[in-house]
Amino acid sequence: MVPSASRALLAAIIAAKASAFAQIDNKTYEYIVVGSRPGAGHSVLLLEAGDDQTENLNVLQSINFNAAGNDPATRWDFFVRHSDDDVREARYLHRTWRKPDGDFFVGNDPPAGSKPEGIYYPHAGTLGGCAMHNGCLTMNPNDADWDEIAELTGDESWSHENMRKYLIRPERVHYNSISQHGHNGWLDMTISAPAAQAAGFKASDTSTLLQRDMNSDQPNRDNLVGPFGRRYNARDTASSGKYPLTISLDTLAIKIIFKKTGNKPKASGVEYLQGKSMYSADPRYNAADKGVAGKVFASKEIIISGGAFNSPQLLLLSGIGPKEQLNKFKIPVAADSLGVGRSVADNYEAGILSLSKRAVTGMSEIFPKFWKTSQGATRDIYVWCGSFAFEGFWPGFLHRPPFFNETYGPSQYECALVHMNPRSQAGVVELRSADPRDLSAINLNFVKEPGSDKDLQAIYEGVEWVRSWLSKVNPSDHNSLAPFNELRPCEGMIGGQNCTVESKKTYIKEQAYSHHASSSARIGSEDDKMAVFDSMFWVCGVDRLRVVDASSFPKVPGGFPVLPTMMLSEKATDDVLAEQYQNMLMVR
Repeated sequence: MVPSASRALLAAIIAAKASAFAQIDNKTYEYIVVGSRPGAGHSVLLLEAGDDQTENLNVLQSINFNAAGNDPATRWDFFVRHSDDDVREARYLHRTWRKPDGDFFVGNDPPAGSKPEGIYYPHAGTLGGCAMHNGCLTMNPNDADWDEIAELTGDESWSHENMRKYLIRPERVHYNSISQHGHNGWLDMTISAPAAQAAGFKASDTSTLLQRDMNSDQPNRDNLVGPFGRRYNARDTASSGKYPLTISLDTLAIKIIFKKTGNKPKASGVEYLQGKSMYSADPRYNAADKGVAGKVFASKEIIISGGAFNSPQLLLLSGIGPKEQLNKFKIPVAADSLGVGRSVADNYEAGILSLSKRAVTGMSEIFPKFWKTSQGATRDIYVWCGSFAFEGFWPGFLHRPPFFNETYGPSQYECALVHMNPRSQAGVVELRSADPRDLSAINLNFVKEPGSDKDLQAIYEGVEWVRSWLSKVNPSDHNSLAPFNELRPCEGMIGGQNCTVESKKTYIKEQAYSHHASSSARIGSEDDKMAVFDSMFWVCGVDRLRVVDASSFPKVPGGFPVLPTMMLSEKATDDVLAEQYQNMLMVR
């Protein structure tokens, strides 16, 4: 059942794509899942629920499925702030503007009449979601991340020992490891010997590097540092299995319907708009196209999986959130939930971009490394190096200057890094209006909360470590890339620069970017006023409504949230089925 889940989803997609709109108006399904991306955490969940109940299930999806990438058919354009300081925002090198002709301008000298949009934040707007455009880096977070949820909620099912099975269940690993892994799942994963020799590693190290497994179950895993292999593109394959799914493409959920019976409002359905490009984040959005309104109902549960930005927006539009914000837009209060759209966290990303003395050839693989700074109890910096130039995100960053792999020529060499477990969680997602087609106002508030200076210090140490490592590569070694001429953040030949600590930290603070937002509607205990739902994903203050996606995590899980969000979905699957089993026993 589980091994075929992802393949069956693809088969269902292929079957569904022939019709533009599924006829769902006023129909009743057992389960409604809003959203359909691994980053939003329900892709396995919806299939398990539908398969085991052998009836019908509806998926509300925002846009038609299409090829992955940066084209207008598969992306949504989000824009965020990094602070409340307009002067600081203006110094961001890739700030995006809307020109008078409607096109984007990226930089700090826009044409006259341009209006600032903010800092571009990549987002998939297609069936399959971030699985269609992410970097395919599958990394289990530190064991402590899971254990903290167990401690926070008092629910031991979140312990890292128990969560391990939700990694093994979807895995299909293609490498030898001393650790326990899955081999029959739907998520293909592998590692291979990195092309490390050209960057200074000895050829004799290769066999050792092959044995390093970032997703192992070894007790000392979270303190291992160094290189760990390369990324691998997971692939889905269709199967002949048939699941009772109704997939409604080009359908924007705009409000959760509640029945006011008993002590709590009970989620009973979803209002939606059906039509192409209904959400204003879609590059093809046309405000004049109002779509067709409709309603769909659920006999068992409604599960929201819209992700860290859209789940809180839908909750707020439905009357779940801080009462003051709901009153501001005259939205009837279903539950006064202080944590909706608050405590948003994100991994800071930075790096060192340089030019080597020769063209970087024979290094097609990008290999990751871990580093533990003085600020982390466990490894807290994830670094990957290779022949690329990656300085953040902006509209068309894959298709217009500066190009991802062609910016600085064949000798470009970058080590990019992610800071894991940031302390600062001051980000907010708020409504701009009561219009469900409008984008939310998002401010990530980088390096704002007390203690966030430790985040900045950790990133600084990570960058300094990379610089130190590059400075030790022997220029005399055969085929050496050294010496490296650093372009950013400290211009000059590595080992001979004269930048101050303050200037380097300022650059990191102002130019850091991100794309791993989480925690905008987080899990918590019963006495936690900021908790939006409990350890089984039930939304507090209402009945029959769950949220299962990256917004659930109390903090960003590890370096890359895709794998832990898939694990989250696997856990939610068990919770949903356990609830169904209990209900069956009660009926008997």
